[in-house]
Amino acid sequence: MAQSPGALAALSQVPQSSVPGDVVAVLLRLPAVMHVTGLSRSTLYRLIADEQFPRPVRLGPRAVAWRRSDVDAWSEARPVTAH
Repeated sequence: MAQSPGALAALSQVPQSSVPGDVVAVLLRLPAVMHVTGLSRSTLYRLIADEQFPRPVRLGPRAVAWRRSDVDAWSEARPVTAH
C-alpha cells in the first residue's frame, strides 16, 4: 500500500499538553485511519453503518475525525489470526 505523506504526518504529530498529567485526545482524519487500519474508505463506512467500527466525531459542517483511542481499542479487540 502506498503511504501518503499526509497520513504519516497525522500519525507522527502528537500534541503535547502544557499541563503535566493532562490527557490529550489525538484525532485522526480519514487517510490516517485508512493507513492505521489497512481498510478502504468504503469498508470503513460500511463497518460504521453496521456498528462494527467507531463513529467519527464532527469537527465542523464538512469535517470529521476519529479518536485515536477509539481506533486503537477497535484494533485491540480484533481477533488474532495466523495464516
